[in-house]
Amino acid sequence: MKRRSVLLSSGLALTAPLLTSTPADAATRLTNVAHLDFLRDRVAPPAQDGHTSDTPSIGVLWTYAEPNADGSYRRIGGGTYDPATGTYGQGAYNSDDIARAAVVYVRHWKQTGSAGSRAAAAGLLRGLAYFQTLPSGTFVLWMQPDGTLNPSAEPVELPDPSDSGPSYWLARAVWALGEGYAAFRTADPGFAAFLRRRLDLAIAALDRQVLTRYGTYQVVDGKRVPAWLVVDGADATAEAVLGLSAYVSSGGGSAARRALRRFAEGIAALAGGGPRSWPFGAVLPWALSRSVWHAWASQMPAALARAGQTLGAADLVRPAVTDSAVFTPWLLTSGGPDNGRLPARIDTTQIAYGVDSRLQSLLAVAEATGRTGFRRLAGIVASWYFGANAAGVPAYDPATGRTVDGIAGNGTVNRNAGAESTIHGLLSMLALDAHPDVARLAGQGHIAERAGTTTVEAELAAPSPGATVVTPSSPWTGESQYSNGSYVRLAAGATLRWQLPASDQPRLVLPIADLRPGNPATTRWSTGGTIRHGDIGPQGASPAPGALLPVEVGELPAGRTELTATAAGGEAVLDAVLLEPLISRYTITGNGHTTTLLRSAARIPRTVPLPGVAESYDSAGVLRARTTGGRATVLPGGFTVVRT
Repeated sequence: MKRRSVLLSSGLALTAPLLTSTPADAATRLTNVAHLDFLRDRVAPPAQDGHTSDTPSIGVLWTYAEPNADGSYRRIGGGTYDPATGTYGQGAYNSDDIARAAVVYVRHWKQTGSAGSRAAAAGLLRGLAYFQTLPSGTFVLWMQPDGTLNPSAEPVELPDPSDSGPSYWLARAVWALGEGYAAFRTADPGFAAFLRRRLDLAIAALDRQVLTRYGTYQVVDGKRVPAWLVVDGADATAEAVLGLSAYVSSGGGSAARRALRRFAEGIAALAGGGPRSWPFGAVLPWALSRSVWHAWASQMPAALARAGQTLGAADLVRPAVTDSAVFTPWLLTSGGPDNGRLPARIDTTQIAYGVDSRLQSLLAVAEATGRTGFRRLAGIVASWYFGANAAGVPAYDPATGRTVDGIAGNGTVNRNAGAESTIHGLLSMLALDAHPDVARLAGQGHIAERAGTTTVEAELAAPSPGATVVTPSSPWTGESQYSNGSYVRLAAGATLRWQLPASDQPRLVLPIADLRPGNPATTRWSTGGTIRHGDIGPQGASPAPGALLPVEVGELPAGRTELTATAAGGEAVLDAVLLEPLISRYTITGNGHTTTLLRSAARIPRTVPLPGVAESYDSAGVLRARTTGGRATVLPGGFTVVRT
């Protein structure tokens, strides 16, 4: 189907949300809601002040599912179970998962016409409404099996009580209520009116508790960041923005439109870096750290793309484009959507929530811009579900609708299939069913090669006198984490010398330094670069002084294997060194095809001998060349996809 384009004054074309693929038919559909159905339940809660729905019996969702010896699964709650009372330290059901499961059923109903999913969506939305505390508009997180709410769970979660302030679950409730209202607005106007009343209460809570700070900023290690994000998180705020976008697109009022614009502005303000500098074009998830990125809940680009389309605002889409075109290729070639880049690969576990967040973002940006390269990247990301992961096994089973709870960096598979993983696996499958071209690429579920950023620990270097390895009691600094649990302290005049594996191409060198304001130390590197270890602003609202940040110090020539750093002027702290090939690559195979992603950190175009059809994209995801001559061009800061 043709796409209608509107050229805005800024020059970025935004496309209307029209279909770009023929959806999968029933015979080829990947989405199977059977396991999510198994996790669903109904409960008639006892009378509790401030909590009602429009029916006495509500839909709920069990939080976890563990396998039995015979291959079946059992449903369990969170926290310690007390058999005497039949309760959990946390609860059986939580509003976080109920909200996101409602989104699954809403989308499945709209995509397939399923009456069962329509009924399930309505039941869970009614359940979600019961968790809302009236008249405040906030949400309790946990509920016991009999429907009794547990506002102060064990272990303690903040805010405590859970309905006492803004939270991730309030943001996700806005997401579900927004998509729910948009879906039921014409199908069931009476129910939609109920959802609208509850959504308006939630938006009022966000306005009162968060957006009163709109236009104010806080300083974090010298950088000015917005003070009006939900729990200081672009991640939490992004999920509220998804719901606000759906609501405003379906007739939501001026308060919703205002909240949408202001929250989206706050998310966009956390974008930074470029092809050669941290965070490589990403929108960071947490305003209080310049060092942390995580894959779970990383729907910031999706939120910005949706908000930009809804509001006709190209300025909101632009950082989503950079995140997708620059950061995502770096992420894929350097290991994939990890639970924690802080900034080294600290937590290499990968979960469906993280993979789905990347997939949804790429598809949203592709829709907003009409640029096909983002669909190619989406297919490469989604191949994780079909075996392109550290374990080399499928993470999703279309026969049962189960998604594993995670795959560790060493290949260990968590075979539990709880609500969160099931939900986000299904959101991904719905997206793939809607975009068969992306699904076909995702079916290449085998990693053939990955050659990207590597981390070399500081403590593995040969030290001179004055260089000391330090292992703190906790590697967590308060806002980031030391790689491998240790760092090296260099006194003035001390040197570290690394012997590195050889490479046939130049490598960008980015040491991770602990920068502290006022530190007079410098380190001089054999690449010709220098780090000033006091080159960072005041701590401000950051939970810890200084920050662990990669700093570019130049390139290591091809064939060079020695790297040195020498301290002067004071004491310097080094955590690790990131080595970035100027051209990174990631190759997946399957179904008789091979796809290679090439990513550039070079300043000039480079060519790579590689057979196949090569599509070369620039750093904004614009297709610049399509060749079949056996040599692929990779543009500065851009990416190239080669398919055979």
